[in-house]
Amino acid sequence: MDCFPRLAKTFCYLFLPTLSTIKKGFIDIPNSIEKGSPLHRGHSLRIKEVISDFQDFYTLSGRGLLALTRQPFYFRDTIEQMDYTGTGSLIIILLVSLFIGMALSLQLAAELSGLGFKMYIGRIVGVSIIREIGPVMAALVFAGRVGSGMASELGSMVLGHQVDTLRVFGVDPVKKLVAPRILSSLIMLPALTFIGDAVSMLGGYYIAVYVSHQSGAVYWSSIRSVINLENVLSGFIKPFIFGYLVACISCYMGLSTKGGAIGLRRSTTRAVVVSFIMIIIADFILTRVLLYVLGFSV
Repeated sequence: MDCFPRLAKTFCYLFLPTLSTIKKGFIDIPNSIEKGSPLHRGHSLRIKEVISDFQDFYTLSGRGLLALTRQPFYFRDTIEQMDYTGTGSLIIILLVSLFIGMALSLQLAAELSGLGFKMYIGRIVGVSIIREIGPVMAALVFAGRVGSGMASELGSMVLGHQVDTLRVFGVDPVKKLVAPRILSSLIMLPALTFIGDAVSMLGGYYIAVYVSHQSGAVYWSSIRSVINLENVLSGFIKPFIFGYLVACISCYMGLSTKGGAIGLRRSTTRAVVVSFIMIIIADFILTRVLLYVLGFSV
């Protein structure tokens, strides 16, 4: 029986750093961890690092947005980033959008045909693509390709001391490196989303007409009926928020790279993963807010 206290103490020292409970908004250090012990100091250090990371991220995001309104403007860098983020991502967006629209239409045709509601395929495809699937799909593809590229490029510049060289020559790295990437994302992701929505609807049209044998006129009439202010506004706002999030997260992860090749791999992976998570969370929040603002009852 004497072994159980020793086992409990070993468990606390091994696992309590990741199993801390949250009470009243603060991290509650368990009683088994004595103040002043190495484990207690490590706990405090970890909390301080998390808070510092959030502060640095918000500072970089705000400075990057303000840099868009102040001189000097690096138009050449912005055009290069727009070519990378937009033209380089177009083929992927087209392929993904086409097959998502076809798959969605095929699933709807299989479900609605037994109920006699095949005439509603176009309406459901239009609302789903414009409001939700189109913006989220484009943002995820954008984060996977462009976000990882931004993080790895900036991380390589940090490891190669190119960012420090810019500071030596009096160039603000935020205006030179971050602002063009934010601006290109704010411009190109909404454009890619619009193109992806159109291609998805074309894919849905192919399945509805040539596979489900529905009238093409009925399909496009249903699509036109859902292209109203509420749906278009919902699908128009989200790409700007998603683009800003992806650019800020990727730039922050890239500029905070340290630790050589392993650190570069870690920062690139974190940029993509965090971007994916924030896109999904932001989509839910924006959907809830827009439904409330636009007067939808839920």
